[in-house]
Amino acid sequence: MGNSVDDYDIEKIKTILPHRYPFLLIDRVIELDGDKRIKAIKNISINEPFFQGHFPTKAVMPGVLIVEAFAQAAALLGANGTNEDRINEDSLFYLVGIDKSRFRRPVGPGDQLIVEVHFITEKRNIWKYEAAAYVDEKLVASAELLTTVME
Repeated sequence: MGNSVDDYDIEKIKTILPHRYPFLLIDRVIELDGDKRIKAIKNISINEPFFQGHFPTKAVMPGVLIVEAFAQAAALLGANGTNEDRINEDSLFYLVGIDKSRFRRPVGPGDQLIVEVHFITEKRNIWKYEAAAYVDEKLVASAELLTTVME
C-alpha cells in the first residue's frame, strides 16, 4: 500500500480520509518518507467557515483544527505503511490521545500551514506520532498524538 508523494493529490487523499469539506484539512502531501514521516499543506483562506465566529474582528484558525490536521496527516502516513498489515479500505484511523500540545503563534487567512508528522512507536495497536505545524518556517503548533486503526 506504500505510495510516493506524487500519488497524494487531493483525489488520492479523499480515498484514504473520510473527511470532506469543511473538515478535510489536508490539501496536498509534499513529502513522504515511507512509513516514517509526512509533510503536508493546508492553505488557509478567509473563506474557511470557522472564521465567521473565530473571531469576527481578527480571523484566527482554531488550535483544535490544527491538531485535527495533525491527525489527518498521521492517518495518511499510517495508510502509507505503518499499519499496512492491519488496514484495508474499510479501516478508519482514530485519534485516541493528545500530549504535549503547544500553540505558539496564530494562524490566519493567507497563511500556508505546513504540517509535519513523524512516526515514533507502536504498542498494542496504538501508534504514537510527533507533529509540528509551521507558517513561513516558523513553528506555530506542536503535539504528540496517539492513534489506532479500526474497521
